[in-house]
Amino acid sequence: MDATMEKTIDAGASRHLDHGISFAEAFRVWLRVAVLSFGGPAGQIAVMHRILVEEKNWISESRFLHALNYCMLLPGPEAQQLATYIGWLLHRTAGGIMAGGLFILPGIIAIMGLSYVYTAYGNVGFVEAVFFGLKAAVLAIVVHAVVRVGRRALRNRVMIALAAIAFVAIFFFNVPFPIIIIAAGLIGYLGAKSGRPEFAAIEHSGGKKTAAVDSLLGEELPEHVHPSVARALRVSSVWLLLWVVPVAVLLIGLGQANVFSQIALFFSKMAMVTFGGAYAVLAYVAQQAVEHYHWLQPREMLDGLGMAETTPGPLIMVLQFVGFMAAYRDPGALSPMVAATLGGLLATWVTFIPCFLWIFLGAPSIETLRGNKGLAGALSAITAAVVGVILNLSIWFGLHTLFRQTTPVRSFGLSFDMPVWGSLDVAAFVLAAAAATAIFRLNIGMLWVLAGSCAAGVALRFAGVV
Repeated sequence: MDATMEKTIDAGASRHLDHGISFAEAFRVWLRVAVLSFGGPAGQIAVMHRILVEEKNWISESRFLHALNYCMLLPGPEAQQLATYIGWLLHRTAGGIMAGGLFILPGIIAIMGLSYVYTAYGNVGFVEAVFFGLKAAVLAIVVHAVVRVGRRALRNRVMIALAAIAFVAIFFFNVPFPIIIIAAGLIGYLGAKSGRPEFAAIEHSGGKKTAAVDSLLGEELPEHVHPSVARALRVSSVWLLLWVVPVAVLLIGLGQANVFSQIALFFSKMAMVTFGGAYAVLAYVAQQAVEHYHWLQPREMLDGLGMAETTPGPLIMVLQFVGFMAAYRDPGALSPMVAATLGGLLATWVTFIPCFLWIFLGAPSIETLRGNKGLAGALSAITAAVVGVILNLSIWFGLHTLFRQTTPVRSFGLSFDMPVWGSLDVAAFVLAAAAATAIFRLNIGMLWVLAGSCAAGVALRFAGVV
């Protein structure tokens, strides 16, 4: 890392940027966000919104959604990138690294630990029981997230219609996510340029003091938010080196046929094409990992997805499990567990390093464009479309949580999964309904709901129900 980058990081760590939020306080809050980041992107974004916008008032509603819309356009996990973006706004580069790094740290630890258990002992009854209860609670959390985000983003009939069209397009017709986003952005841009009020940017809610970041930025952008060619070159050189050098070293030193070289190349490619979140690319990853590379069996891929769905962090953390199993099966001169550990960490490294590159390179330009009417309209429309996409993810997760079997429907242009109603998992349904009641009606905290659902899953296991 060059001296300029280190100077930037040191400055970010030692100064509060006049908003009164210390680096230590931000660390505690980001760690809390990371520990609570269950439920895929919908649940994770909702957690960040609740803590950062509603509870801490660190960032306004409009700026939060503006940042989210940009992250939705990027390849990679949008929730982790959103955390990096907001951390960067608060404490420069150091804040972005801290927020984005902490966001994935619990998932790295959890997936790695579960991978050890999985390879050593296979399916363990107690772990399965915990996962069973956890998945039911996660479903309720995801539904809650859709409701919360929808209430804020769908402000009028036009936005509701955009969300509905996006949902129908992606759920029933499998329209690619980038096409939905581009179409929504074009509609929003043209609508805003024509003066339609439905596409106006979301304003900061009244009756609440100005959020910390918004108070800091005001009319004049601080130095670290200003885009510049020199800064872009510095950022690109540092993060591209961190990404490319390990891949090049493996290719040169071990050859392209080595499993570690294959992991580095394959997941680097995934980092550039994972538009639309993890669900949009997992089918391709599963196909390549199972059928082309023969790293896993189909059942093992599903087990890995279950681990990622029920542990903190982005769902794309399942790629760590894939890398773990790939190296475990082909350890070379290393012991299987050592090779597996290195394979999992390598997959994680090449997956997430590009995420920091996209944010640190593009965020300054995105911040300077916040006042642009056309861009604001485009991003507002994209937000509405994203609600429909998140609803699609929620239903997908619900189908695989509440039903043991689904039937693919592929005719007349339709492409979706239909539940087999006779395969309804009654125990999962009851647990999910109880979790939803606790969240929606009783306002019980998310951590308590997750803990209670885990305990219920274990109890049902011992009772012989699951």
